[in-house]
Amino acid sequence: MARGLAIVTGASSGIGAATARLLAADGRAVVLVARRRERLEEHAAGIAAAGGTAHVEALDASDGDAVLAMAERVLHDLGTPHAIVNSAGAGEWRYIEDTPPADMQRMMGAPFGAAYNTTHAFMRPMLDAGRGVIVHVGSPASLAPWPSAVAYTASRWALRGMHEALCQDLAGTGVHSCHVLFSEVSSEYFEANPGSHEHIPTVGSKLLRTLTPEECAEVIRDTIARPRREVVHPLEMRALGWANQVATPVVRTLARLTGRERPQSA
Repeated sequence: MARGLAIVTGASSGIGAATARLLAADGRAVVLVARRRERLEEHAAGIAAAGGTAHVEALDASDGDAVLAMAERVLHDLGTPHAIVNSAGAGEWRYIEDTPPADMQRMMGAPFGAAYNTTHAFMRPMLDAGRGVIVHVGSPASLAPWPSAVAYTASRWALRGMHEALCQDLAGTGVHSCHVLFSEVSSEYFEANPGSHEHIPTVGSKLLRTLTPEECAEVIRDTIARPRREVVHPLEMRALGWANQVATPVVRTLARLTGRERPQSA
């Protein structure tokens, strides 16, 4: 545990799994949090085989009571984390009329609910320690929404709102909240959410390259080492974010015109 302890949610696949492997390779003990125990144990075994230290916590991070129980175990057995990576996230891209309230609540549960629960559970010990970094893995939808992704977008704006509020609350405490945004990532997300990939506005898919989970993990590792309020990757997406700030109507119009066209009513 020479370089401290890191909690990684969404660690069963994609960005979360890649981040856990990289942080463990750097000498951190990692706690892998996700629902799929078998996948977590596979990743933990791989980390151990490479000389790292990993602990498995199989649970749904959108369940606040389950997260509090996990935090109690971690704090008792391993101590206060130096870093939290909130990378649990899910959600289909659909119009609001095609998204029942139960599906909306599920999508709000991850990433927002999962990030809230995990951050809440460890915040007081981190404040008492006077140090720590919390990284929230967000979405460019929280910069410039696109059509046909209402609940997905709302959950990412909720995550962004929590992060911005945390930045205000944590000023001068030694604990940092960081928001990282990536372009499209080659992970299992689109396999788990069929039909969503077709909703990506072509203005984004043509201008922004697809990232690997490993590349995203490197950005997260760098953010933990040098905390920043917001990190946007790749560089081209920063330009789109800047354009959205200075020419919001133009960016929104481009996203709408190049996104999925609403089906005509019968």
